[in-house]
Amino acid sequence: MSHTLAVAVKQLNLQRQGCEDVLKEILVMKEYKNPNIVTYLESYLVSEDVLVVLEYMDGGSLADVVSMKRMAVGHIATVCRESLQCLAFLHANQVIHRDIKSDNILLGRDGSVKLADFGLCAPLSPEQSKRRSMVGTTCWMAPEVVRREPYGPKVDIWSLGIVGIEMAKGEVPYIRETSERSQSSVL
Repeated sequence: MSHTLAVAVKQLNLQRQGCEDVLKEILVMKEYKNPNIVTYLESYLVSEDVLVVLEYMDGGSLADVVSMKRMAVGHIATVCRESLQCLAFLHANQVIHRDIKSDNILLGRDGSVKLADFGLCAPLSPEQSKRRSMVGTTCWMAPEVVRREPYGPKVDIWSLGIVGIEMAKGEVPYIRETSERSQSSVL
């Protein structure tokens, strides 16, 4: 009797994302196993793309849920608890995710909550315990990241706080101002 396993395939372009970032993303998922990190299964090089095979999360992304309906307080608390458990694990292993947002939190219909997309993560070391680079997604970024001040793992907690507000209110704080500003700069 054969079993069918549903998987997700993430396509990473080596030209656009760079070999180093693609390798970093794969290595973090491969090295750091945790119930709250999407499971890495395999990867394949196909011309200029790396196809990363991951477990399929049948509940979709948190962003999909937030855009469709208001979440109950208990569900918000569960997503926060599971995400914080993952961040505690990553931070204990000296890794900052740096792109915590609802798009990168995946849900299972069984109630599982897992972090995904480790392309912007940064390892820390005794020699480099802080980072300065401005990476992430604007509305979820901690102020010190935006100002390019030295920062550590706490920036992930700030971003998760923004996700909490997003779950409660249905949108990210200042998202309207940000989209208005980008539209006016185009005009």
